[in-house]
Amino acid sequence: MVVFCLITFEVIETLIFFKQRTFHASLARKHCSDSCGGRTIFALSSGHGRCGVAVIRVSGPSSGDALSSLTGRRPLPPARAAVIRPLLDPRSGERLDVALVLWFPGPRSFTGEDCCEFHVHGGPAVIGGVLQALGTLPGLHPAEAGEFTKRAFQNRKLDLIEVEGLADLIHAETEAQRRQALRQMAGELGQLYGGWSERLTHCLAHTEAYIDFSEDDNIEEGVLGAVDSDIRALQREIDSHLCDSRRGERLREGVHVAIVGVTNAGKSSLLNAVCRRPAAIVSPVAGTTRDVVETAMNVGGYPVLLSDTAGLRETSDVIEQEGMRRARQRLKQADIVVVVVDATELPTDSTDAVHFVKGYLSEVILPKSDQGWDESSPSMADWIVVCNKTDLVQVEDFKKLPSILKEHGLPQVCMLSCKTGNGFDHFLHLLSEKVEEICGNPLVGNPSLTQARHRLHLQNCTRYLTQYHQHQDLDVVLATEYLRMALRQLGKITGKIGVEEILEVIFRDFCIGK
Repeated sequence: MVVFCLITFEVIETLIFFKQRTFHASLARKHCSDSCGGRTIFALSSGHGRCGVAVIRVSGPSSGDALSSLTGRRPLPPARAAVIRPLLDPRSGERLDVALVLWFPGPRSFTGEDCCEFHVHGGPAVIGGVLQALGTLPGLHPAEAGEFTKRAFQNRKLDLIEVEGLADLIHAETEAQRRQALRQMAGELGQLYGGWSERLTHCLAHTEAYIDFSEDDNIEEGVLGAVDSDIRALQREIDSHLCDSRRGERLREGVHVAIVGVTNAGKSSLLNAVCRRPAAIVSPVAGTTRDVVETAMNVGGYPVLLSDTAGLRETSDVIEQEGMRRARQRLKQADIVVVVVDATELPTDSTDAVHFVKGYLSEVILPKSDQGWDESSPSMADWIVVCNKTDLVQVEDFKKLPSILKEHGLPQVCMLSCKTGNGFDHFLHLLSEKVEEICGNPLVGNPSLTQARHRLHLQNCTRYLTQYHQHQDLDVVLATEYLRMALRQLGKITGKIGVEEILEVIFRDFCIGK
């Protein structure tokens, strides 16, 4: 009986210790939830402007009263069934519209609360009339930006990763972005991080139990060894996940492509040809482009930010010098570099052509005096050399040039003419291949990192796991604290930070106090 009481007292101390560590986080979530309690919100959920149908959403405890008030106090429709009802102004009884209405009693709704939707005709007068009528009802308030999704998170309908996936899906402009966002919103990335959290929770629970109860012979031998093995395996998985060349982030934000070269090589003409519109001024006057001209576009279903830059040459013009400084800066930041060469300057002899291209890349595009180049800058493997103005040369003289340059380890070469369009499809094919290689297929393999926030927390997590290994043999209590900090970093990604799971593992795996 005495041993039982002592063990129970130790369990209570452990519980108090854990509760103190998460008091502020729990208090913050409770305060956030209480601030919304009893408050019903409404907003236009579809896009603004004239449209065939507009959706107005209401969420909160007064949603049923709002639906009843606008439909003439008729009974609520069956749950999750679309019904046609006339909408009436609750003050004057004037008909506002004839709409489809839906009733979603909580918790089976997007926010987890009672919700209703009005699918009205999309004219501004109709939308304004319905919103104004809702605003006159007691207890209803216009929703703040993101408040519906915030309530879904607070009611555990979505975790933070799914919330970010929803935002990415709304802003997706290409097929690849849509696929990645859907995969994240479906919870695959959250399941991956959740699995890591469960494994780390298991390890933390075992080390906590070892510290508190090992002297009572309730803990099996080899517990810390098994924990150490699991932690090393987990750390390898996280490190592998981090070494993804930022595929997911590049797909989410867009692949940066910089067009560089000397003046009058045809950089602006190439940009206009890719965009199929006059995005940049084209002129026979050298040095026309003096700043970076950017345009966002879709290349093979992937988002691309294409940048035309100032021509590189020796000049005393201070404005042109600033333009070249910005061009080199954009070159270093780019994911893919397109180097434009004037084909009329290429020697017809293969050996001389190789020396010319090497000199062009090393002396004009990337001079040795440029000290800003580092490991984060794009490698030549992600470059494309475009030989423009092939309409002014004999193409047969350069037929073997691409294969010869490839043998010398130089970037891929594309012969084209922006004036006639010859070779342009080949260039787009090469560019699409490069972009797809950088971003990868969002539907294949484990889901990729999509947010810089995720990367930061995972890096912190691995750092704490490394510190755990460094202190394990010196001070198991301090090492355990590093495990707890690592777990907290994973919890910050999904928004799930708690101690109940740790206590459940302690009681389940060790049966302490039985």
